[in-house]
Order: sequence, then C-alpha cells, then structure tokens
Amino acid sequence: MTRAEKVIAFIETLRTPDGAGVGLPFVLREWQKAIIREVYDAEDAEGRRVVRQAVLSMSRKNGKTALVAGLCLAHLCGPEAVRNGQLYSVAFDREQAAVLFKLMAAMVYMDDELSDRLNVIESRKKLVDPVSGSEFTALSSETKGKHGKSSSFIVFDELAQFGADRELYDVMMTSRGAHADPLVWCISTQAASDNAVLSELIDYGQKVIREEIEDPKFKTFLFSVPMDADPWDEDNWYLANPALGDFRSLEEMRETAEKAKRMPAAEAAFRNLYLNQRVDGAAHFITPEVWLRNGGEPDLALFEDLPVFGGLDLSGKNDLTALILTVQDEQEFWHVMPLFWTPAEGIRDRSDRDHVRYDFWAQQGFLNTTPGRTIDYRFVARKIAELHGKMSIAGLKFDRWRIDDMVRALREEGVDAWVEGRDDPVQGGLRMIPHGQGFRDMNPAVETLEDVLAEGTMRHGMHPVLTMCASNVRVQQDPSGNRKFDKIKSTGRIDGIVALAMAMNWTEYEVPEKEGGLFDWAGFLASEGEGL
Repeated sequence: MTRAEKVIAFIETLRTPDGAGVGLPFVLREWQKAIIREVYDAEDAEGRRVVRQAVLSMSRKNGKTALVAGLCLAHLCGPEAVRNGQLYSVAFDREQAAVLFKLMAAMVYMDDELSDRLNVIESRKKLVDPVSGSEFTALSSETKGKHGKSSSFIVFDELAQFGADRELYDVMMTSRGAHADPLVWCISTQAASDNAVLSELIDYGQKVIREEIEDPKFKTFLFSVPMDADPWDEDNWYLANPALGDFRSLEEMRETAEKAKRMPAAEAAFRNLYLNQRVDGAAHFITPEVWLRNGGEPDLALFEDLPVFGGLDLSGKNDLTALILTVQDEQEFWHVMPLFWTPAEGIRDRSDRDHVRYDFWAQQGFLNTTPGRTIDYRFVARKIAELHGKMSIAGLKFDRWRIDDMVRALREEGVDAWVEGRDDPVQGGLRMIPHGQGFRDMNPAVETLEDVLAEGTMRHGMHPVLTMCASNVRVQQDPSGNRKFDKIKSTGRIDGIVALAMAMNWTEYEVPEKEGGLFDWAGFLASEGEGL
C-alpha cells in the first residue's frame, strides 16, 4: 500500500461524526481520496513527505472539516503518527477551535479500539495517545502561551476568519522547525478580502498550479465558482460543492439561491458561503466582480497627451492621503493613476490594527511614506509639482480640510496653486477646486463613479491600495435621496475612492476639444475663470 492508501484505509475504519450519515462507516468519495493522494503520495529519496502545506477551500457543508478530523487522527494514532507528535487545530475564536475537536472526539467515542487507546480531555479540548506520546490540542487567538510550541501537524480551521491578522498564523508556522516531516492544513471557505491571509495563500497556490512558481511543498485545492460565471446556473454550483447531490443537499441550496434572488442583500452571503467566491457579506458600493471588470491596465502614456483631472483627499495621522489622477480617452474609457501616502512612524501598528498590509505595500512601492507620525505635505506637494511639470492638469478637486497647508506646500515647491472662488486665476498654475464631502456635494460624484463602473469603462489596474479602499466603501443616503460615501467599518480606509469620485466628477466643466490632433490648450487656459 502507498502512503496515501494507508491513510485512506485508516480513515475508512472510522465512523461518520455528524450529519445524515452519523454513526455509519466513513466512506471517502473519490474527490476526497484524490486530495489525500496528492498530499501524501509524493515522497523524497529519504521517504519523507514532499508536501508540507495544503490549502483546501470549498463551500460550507461539503465535509472538509470531517475529512480533516480523520486526517488528524491518522497523524495522532494512525499510519502518520510520530513519536511525541504535537498536533494543533487553530481557529480565530474558541467556538470555532472546538469544532474540529468535537468531530474527532465523536469519532473516538464511536470506535471501541480508539476509545480504549486515546484519552479525551473535554475541558481542555485535548486528545492524548499514551502509546505514541502524541497530543492534539485545540487553540484559538484567545489561548495563552501560543509561543514556544513545537508542531508536527497543524490545522488552521476557517482561516478566512483571521482576515489579514497574521500574528497567530505566523507564530504557529514558525513552530514546525523541530520536526522532520511536519504538515499544515488550511481549510476554509474563501475570505472576503484580497488582503486576508487565506487569500494570499490561495493566490500563491494558483501561481504554483499555473507553474509561475515552482513549489512542490505547497498544494492548493480550490473549489469555487468563477466570479464571471452565472451564480444561478445549477451546473456551476458543483464547481464549489463537490458533495452536491450526495451528502450536500441540492434542495437546500436551491432554496437558498431563490432567497438570494429575491433579497439582493442575501446575494453576497450566497456567493461567499455557497459558491466559495471572494465576496464580502456586507453591503458594498462596489461589488468585487464590478471592480474586477474595470481592472484593466491604464495607458499611462495618455497622461502626457490628454487633460488630466485629479482628486485629492488629505489626511493627518490615521487615514491615507490619496491623489487620484484620471484621463478619458477617445473611446470614453477612464484611465486611473493612483498615488497614496501614509506616515512612516507607526506603520506596522496601523497595519496590525487595520488588518491591512500597509508596511508590505510601502516596500512594494504602492504606498509612499513620509517621516514622522503625521503626513508631511511637503512630500505630497513635491510629487504633485513633478507631475504638474509633466502633464496638463486641468484641475485638482479637494476636500477643504487643511487645504491651506497643502496650497502653501505647493507654492513652496514652485507651483502656482490657486483656489477657485477665492484666488485670482493664474495662467499655467494649478487650479484647486473645493469639493464638499456632504450629501449634496458628493451625490453627483457618487453617481458619476457608479455609472462608469457599471458601464465597465474604467481602467484602474487593480492597484492594491485603491482596491482595498473599494472593498471598504458603502453609501449613505439622506431623506432627499442624495448619497455620500461611508466606511463599512471604522478601521476601513476609503480615501482612494473618495478622491477617485472627485477626480471623475467633471461633467459640469468645459473640456477642450481636439484641434489638429492636439488639444487647444491656449484657448482652454485662456478660458480659466469662465466656468472651468
């Protein structure tokens, strides 16, 4: 028997721990056996398992936790057991941490041989094998003493719940060094955000599958309905539900789908939990599929040839400062150039608090930092001055907060910045246009951005910071029907979307026409103060 065949044979001696078949023999399906073979049959010249980490993501109620419970027992007292092994299930909260333990305990209680061999310690969520000296323990983020562990086998249960909080994940991953043949399983439905730990692992695994990265130690099993597929087509449901029509009820799924159709607010939850799509269950202004449809690469060369429209959302200590520049091409596609700043001091603390990788984005060049604990507008002004010298910025809309500081910084950098409605127009200077953030002033900007996204005529390039802002934004509506942006949660940053909406809200302004292949900038600039 191969290594995988031994594991399969062991699991099939167990009893089904829950569901309609509780107490019956645990009969593995072919798709489950295929997963086990891919993980356990690959060995090196010394007979050690090649695969060290496996990610299994599928919709709820497809038996992934029960499968991994069987694998845990195989490592605790079965064919994969090692001397004095330390096994852990790790979840974000105590309730979830107990799930895998309860399934394993049920399997033990229904098996006379295992009941005689293993000690089940309910109070500590622990199983002990006196024969091998191995132990299984359920842990959560609330568990004390997580450091100093020495892990031979780890299961991260519903890893999506960790979000972007890497602390517990990283602590446990660094605990494997003392064992020659450790194995980590990550099981979960998909997370809502691209920044989540699970999303990063799945994205990495997809690159391995596409052979963009060579990593035989890493395996990913993703059962998901593609974002561009019809969510109501039953044939697509099987992509995320391998047990559908077997021990996963097709009728229940049909009922849930009908409810999601009637109640739009339920659609996001259906997509996430039943189709295993990367969708947030909260009510968003921008859905992931709409954002992705507009995620083509912008043509940056256009910014040197066409009128540039900008939006500037300033910040102080906690929020991001966002500068979004846009151009509209002849086919009426909007091309987007995002720039962001944040204080360098405390960036790691803000990353941990917001569960967002600001520090990583800064290292990758997607996020600029300024010295100190607050934004130093001189650095922002310096960049705007550089861009102003390269392109024809028709105007820069801004919220009124601390704009005097920004104008002063721009002038110190040699830019003739002037505020519309307050200052005299300056030929060749940088027009700064006040833009209120209340319902009445923001409503046209919200509508413009909404229309462009719905038409799919934006090219934002999936910039990670701007994408994060898009995932955090919702709208509020006043009694008159006017709308403005709001955060999904207090720690969510939406500055980039606010700036983007302001940058695109130029419908009430005159735009110069092309003349002989070039824009008539002389006439355009001469008209300053007459409506632009």
